[in-house]
Amino acid sequence: MGDTKFSIFRDEHFIDLTIIQYGYEKCSPLHAFGPYVRNNYLFHYIISGKGKLRANDEKDNMQEFQLQGGSGFIIEPGYVNTYMADEQDPWTYMWVEFSGLRAKECIESAGISYKHPVYLPDTKEHGEELEQEIRQLVYGENTSSMEMIGRLYLLMDKLIRYSSTRKKRQEGKLREFYSKEAITYIANHYAENITVEELARHCQLERSYFGKIFKMVIGQSPQDFLAHYRMARAVDFLTTSDRQISDIAAMVGYPNALHFSRAFKQIYGISPREYRQIHRIVS
Repeated sequence: MGDTKFSIFRDEHFIDLTIIQYGYEKCSPLHAFGPYVRNNYLFHYIISGKGKLRANDEKDNMQEFQLQGGSGFIIEPGYVNTYMADEQDPWTYMWVEFSGLRAKECIESAGISYKHPVYLPDTKEHGEELEQEIRQLVYGENTSSMEMIGRLYLLMDKLIRYSSTRKKRQEGKLREFYSKEAITYIANHYAENITVEELARHCQLERSYFGKIFKMVIGQSPQDFLAHYRMARAVDFLTTSDRQISDIAAMVGYPNALHFSRAFKQIYGISPREYRQIHRIVS
């Protein structure tokens, strides 16, 4: 791996997200770039070493940030910035400059901006995955324009999902989003043998964390919500149809009618047959 690599992306057919240029540099001590104003978004990921970023906010006040390996920083278009390698331990980084209709959305979703330009992965392992994603883009040899844009989308996905600042600044919205995603999945698949693990995978979350945020938003554990949802659908079938109870059990995700009856009684206090007799809607 050389000290510097620089490439320009020359395909202008992509609108939502597109690459301007990308590269790698092992900087010499005190190597600096700027002060400069970019026309596009520029993300650096620091592989090793240290450095600092000086960036102006919307009131032209200068902020200074100390950075090191395992972190990154964003430069937004239209703001003056300067970044410089440390004198004793100069940084090595990779970067990608990008633009497009969804560029701002991606950066905001990751919880970074000219106001908060420092990017920190939520875990060391995720930082390593993000670094590998950028490396594949920077060192992709003989790849098509379509593949390069695909790599950019994968990079943006990890940038957002692995951002610690995203979790801090958008925790409430994220909890609601994931809970709604899980409820939608339940509504579409309650008749199947779905599990909490499957719901967590669908939301791309670790199981215990998914269960925690779901209960915070909904007030029930995923298991309890799924059981109550299935029984609510069973009540609809019991009171408005002549279907056999065993058929209704299967329709709401209980292949075993005995297990269904026990679960139903735990929630409603009476058996499905008794419930039907009391609440049957006569057409």
